[in-house]
Amino acid sequence: MAMRPWQLTGDTGGVLIMDAVLESCRARNFALWPVAAPPAGRLLSLSGELSPHELGTAMAVLTSYNTDHRERRAIDPENSVDQVRRLVTTECVVAPGGLRIRDTITGVTAPPGCCFGLENWRDWLGLLDGAEPWLGHDPTPRVEHVGATIQLWPDENDREGLPISLPLSQLPELLESVQDQLIGFLASVEEWATQYVPPLATAVVAKLDEDLAIGRPLRR
Repeated sequence: MAMRPWQLTGDTGGVLIMDAVLESCRARNFALWPVAAPPAGRLLSLSGELSPHELGTAMAVLTSYNTDHRERRAIDPENSVDQVRRLVTTECVVAPGGLRIRDTITGVTAPPGCCFGLENWRDWLGLLDGAEPWLGHDPTPRVEHVGATIQLWPDENDREGLPISLPLSQLPELLESVQDQLIGFLASVEEWATQYVPPLATAVVAKLDEDLAIGRPLRR
């Protein structure tokens, strides 16, 4: 079986899979454009392979989550353009989610913790400098440096299970693959926006690219 671009062989002999994910809860009961049913675990993996309805889910989450509190108490937007304009005009896009990593041999998955946010995905680069970045809470992922390997515990409050062993040498390639996924997602957003919100298609792509730090080169 061929591995996808974001799959690498880990220390355990299993395949490490890292993907950019978005929490999909805010797409419930959304009606301004078609959305997909929530995925298992409620985390939607972003890439250029999303179906049109899955893209609708992602955009429903992003536009709903980035609505100013004062606007939430105001009249709901009447059309797709008004909804997406709120995303384009927000000060800085916040994307509930982050990076998820899985080991296919041990079956261990480390999802992003709450409040980390996909906009912070480049914080993982700090591991290359010996940092131990905060990755959210409830669950609270914990990283530890052990020589040339990162031990990633899905929840620091539960150490009875196995950690994910991530060789530091593989981290740049994994993050490059995440960037490729996000670039593919951005291209799909452009197609989606051209169909549903033509006046804002260019602006929404530029906003997501800038605030989620998608296109600019990775360090190293």
